[in-house]
Amino acid sequence: MSRMWAIVERELRRFRRSPILIVVSMIFPLCQLVILGYAFGGNVKHLKVAVVDQDHGLPAVKIRELAQAAASGARTIDLIDYADQGRAVADLRNGLVNGVLTIPPEFSRRVLVKNEPRVALIEDNTDNVVAGALASTMASMLVAYNEPPTPARVVEKAALDVVEVYPYVPYIQYLLPGIIVMSIFMMVMIGGGIIFIDDKARGLHEGYLVTPISKLELIAGFNVSGTIKAVLAGCTIAIIGSLIAGVPNPLDPLRFVRLALLIVVTSFALISMMFLIMVRVSDPLMPRAIFGLLNTVLYFPSGAVYPQQGFPGWMQAIAAVDPFTYAVHGFKSLLLKNTGIDAITTDLLYLVAFSIVAMTAATSLFKRTL
Repeated sequence: MSRMWAIVERELRRFRRSPILIVVSMIFPLCQLVILGYAFGGNVKHLKVAVVDQDHGLPAVKIRELAQAAASGARTIDLIDYADQGRAVADLRNGLVNGVLTIPPEFSRRVLVKNEPRVALIEDNTDNVVAGALASTMASMLVAYNEPPTPARVVEKAALDVVEVYPYVPYIQYLLPGIIVMSIFMMVMIGGGIIFIDDKARGLHEGYLVTPISKLELIAGFNVSGTIKAVLAGCTIAIIGSLIAGVPNPLDPLRFVRLALLIVVTSFALISMMFLIMVRVSDPLMPRAIFGLLNTVLYFPSGAVYPQQGFPGWMQAIAAVDPFTYAVHGFKSLLLKNTGIDAITTDLLYLVAFSIVAMTAATSLFKRTL
């Protein structure tokens, strides 16, 4: 154990002498959290909608009033009056407006005779998010339009009451668990396998090999030192990220203890995986070359950005063995639901088993030769 802790002490001293590296490794995940959280999680607002009223009857006026109410309320749309539909469609194609709401000439007459009155929404469907927001807003407007002026005394239609178990979760909070795992992974890459490969490239590993230190002690020393660095990064990002994202009661002691436990287990699992990948690598450029590939293969299938239920089968198979999946699920349970240990027991057991398998494989593959 003393020989292993000598390796740990050496690595932590090297880490302490690189303050810029520490700061950069902290800032990058926080930038991802803020930029991606607000870039993908915001509500679409101020979409420009051209209104072409070719009818001018009272039902058409009511349609325009409801559209104006939608524009004044949620600010999802901004209305622009057009007299010519051709010009409105041309502006839509040129990107000057996002949609064209057309009230046809026979709309009022069809309303009076109850002959399927219709309005048209012409939208630019090259942007699915904008098109979906426009269609949803206009559909809600027509639902309000079709409501009878006097509600029935006896309601005959079935209705759905939605009960939400947890408070509203903005996307920046939804993204936070994945960002914590990403910060741990970045520190694992910087402070784990890459350092050992750099030592091999510089010939420093020869100093290890002439000592009586065993393979297990050497690998455990690198893994423990990398775990300590990753835990520091993970705890820092968990606290700062929770404050930025507005997680309720982020400094609750019991919650933080559970978070710290999951951070430690996740850090050791990822550092063991990284050492297993790098144990036979000698080229110092190799880990830097595969960093982007590992980031893509591990991070995105984990459900950190998008629910796994929307993945194809082959991608769900990757997610089933991906340690990121279980770490992200655990952090979502603790941060978004404030659950207890029972909710993350499966995640902890998988990460521990993954660590044991990776450590065992790395030790057996490690060559204690020059």
